[in-house]
Amino acid sequence: MGILTNGPVPDDFTGTRLGVCNLCEAICGLELGIEDGRVTSIRGNEADPLSRGHICPKGVALADIYDDPDRLRRPVRRIGRGPDAQWVEIDWDEALDLVAEGLATAANRHGRDAIGIYLGNPNAHSLGSSTHGLPMIKTLRTRNRFSASSVDQIPHQFVAWQMYGHQLLLPIPDIDRTSYFLVFGANPMASNGSLMTVPDFPKRLRALKKRGGRMVVLDPRRTETAKVATEHHFVRPGSDAVVLLAMLQVLLEEDLTSPAAYVDDVEAVRELVADFTPEHAEPLSGVPADVIRRITREFAAADGAAAYGRLGVSTHGFGSICQWAIQCLNLLTGNVDREGGLLFPEPAVDAVGRGIIGRGHFDIWRSRVRGIPEYGGELPVSVMREEIETPGDGQIRAVLTVAGNPVLSTPDGKSLSRAFDSLDFMAAIDIYLNETTRHADVILPPTTALERDHYDIVFHGLAVRNTARFTPAVFAKPDDARHDWQVFAELARRVQDRLDHKPGLRKRLAQRARFAMSPTIQLTALLATGRKVSMRQLRAHPEGVDLGPLRPTLPGRLQTKDKRISLNPTLVTDDMARLRASLASTEVPDPDQLLLIGRRHQQDNNSWMHNTERLTRGKPRHQLLMHPDDLAARGIEAGTHVTVTSRVGSVVVEVTGAEDMMPGVVSLPHGYGHQVDGTRLGHAAKVPGVSINDLTDPERLDISGNAALNGVPVTVTV
Repeated sequence: MGILTNGPVPDDFTGTRLGVCNLCEAICGLELGIEDGRVTSIRGNEADPLSRGHICPKGVALADIYDDPDRLRRPVRRIGRGPDAQWVEIDWDEALDLVAEGLATAANRHGRDAIGIYLGNPNAHSLGSSTHGLPMIKTLRTRNRFSASSVDQIPHQFVAWQMYGHQLLLPIPDIDRTSYFLVFGANPMASNGSLMTVPDFPKRLRALKKRGGRMVVLDPRRTETAKVATEHHFVRPGSDAVVLLAMLQVLLEEDLTSPAAYVDDVEAVRELVADFTPEHAEPLSGVPADVIRRITREFAAADGAAAYGRLGVSTHGFGSICQWAIQCLNLLTGNVDREGGLLFPEPAVDAVGRGIIGRGHFDIWRSRVRGIPEYGGELPVSVMREEIETPGDGQIRAVLTVAGNPVLSTPDGKSLSRAFDSLDFMAAIDIYLNETTRHADVILPPTTALERDHYDIVFHGLAVRNTARFTPAVFAKPDDARHDWQVFAELARRVQDRLDHKPGLRKRLAQRARFAMSPTIQLTALLATGRKVSMRQLRAHPEGVDLGPLRPTLPGRLQTKDKRISLNPTLVTDDMARLRASLASTEVPDPDQLLLIGRRHQQDNNSWMHNTERLTRGKPRHQLLMHPDDLAARGIEAGTHVTVTSRVGSVVVEVTGAEDMMPGVVSLPHGYGHQVDGTRLGHAAKVPGVSINDLTDPERLDISGNAALNGVPVTVTV
């Protein structure tokens, strides 16, 4: 027995090894119980200065991925198509050559934009993807880049770039000191926070209430977070913007503002929101006017308040207006850069200050078919299908997906699935055969979380406390395996060797020198530059190093040229005209129409981990949730199977009555899979359900390009 803090465990080791869960943004510290080299228990590490012993069901199941019999461990090549397709293992050299040849052939024959790239959510949780994945993609020089960000968080980044000067300079609620936490469309009890890294949210909420604080939630579903809030109010999906604008109108009309001296254009906001009164918002949103006024006054009077909105307000047609209004609410009340309000983290590796991730840019180029602007070098994933299917210069002929499942995660997934079948070539870097990777000619499976070093470059910069933690690999990489960074490095080299138009020799040598350095070596250099903590200190303290609470840093930390904040970012506020036009529409809604929203559960990890016994046991959670009054109005009994239909498709799913739903709103969970050729894929075999994204509409977009996944009009019939 013993405690091992660094280095892979020996095959005969029995004892405790410190680790980390990188499945979500909470990055919780773990204690792994190991017997004879195998993980037998996982619990939270109480010594971790950020997660403080917290762990959720996904973290307990982390080792299941390592031992998963469905997981791919060697490259595979597809032979044949459709139900007769077979997958055969091949060696790494052959697999890497096949992928490099497929991508290079598309670029040589049709131009560099003939390659399409899709990055899934797990890339943000991988050190190797940060240091090697993004540089590899840049070597391909294609404009057809897509990621899960445009079905998730682009409005946050879009607004932060314009107001604070960098897309990742996001003010974070000071949850440990705030007295009033106002939440729109977020469920941190289930998510552990998102774009607000907040492990152990339940304990932090209890502490908030104990010191006399309040949490007020507005959401169309009585979520796990809403159930423990001080108060909850239903809000009609897609109408959050008018509620937020009404709050701004009250602030300005009643002179409840106290913005900092470096905040400009207050009068512009006053003009923009003058007609958005609470009385105007009430019939549109379902939130009573007196409630809007009361909450606004309470928020302005609080001794430290923080407004926070997440997926529910980002993924509808006016997500950027919502995020802008939330920032204005915080700034106008003087709560940005205030203890107990919102503050900017100061991470040991600063992705903002060091330029590791670009500031952001918009509309430098547009998609070929629909003319949709790029943001931050990526096109909205909602246009990916048409860019594959529409002939002409720049048509996507080959696709590489990296740790993503866009067939389940993006709008009109079934149509995207059919488009993948039309490609000349497709490859995937992934550990599973899933609804997307089954279309690939070759799948390259990297090592998993327990087999590689880990440091969170992104999420330490979004955390509610400044900490740093480096976690060496728990298990040694098998001899016949490759880390993701090694796959990226080899692909970059082999593709460039095959391109007709190569970069200059000096540039290629510089790229290869960078790719040859491991993520840990690059991290060591970044830590030395930041001078907050060294790699030696982190190795000596694998539980993490506490760098202190968030503190005021403005205006110095602003990345705007003049170190000032404009409340009138015209790329966003010009969209108010579209909002007004939408509200003024005279179209009479279908009386049978309902509004569809998604939902997540603590036991779900987007589109994967649905084959893990410990996460799938218990009550089924795949059903369509519907208010009992809506069931009765349609003569539908709970427990029956219904057809849910939107503009783009239909699904058949079991329905259950739920008074937690706002009347007129229905909910399906995200990430549940298709049946393929009549058989559910292995990684999803234990979970029934359908994909909500067979119903979401790729034509519904925010101004930033983010997909409008919430508030989708649907009908429900037996």
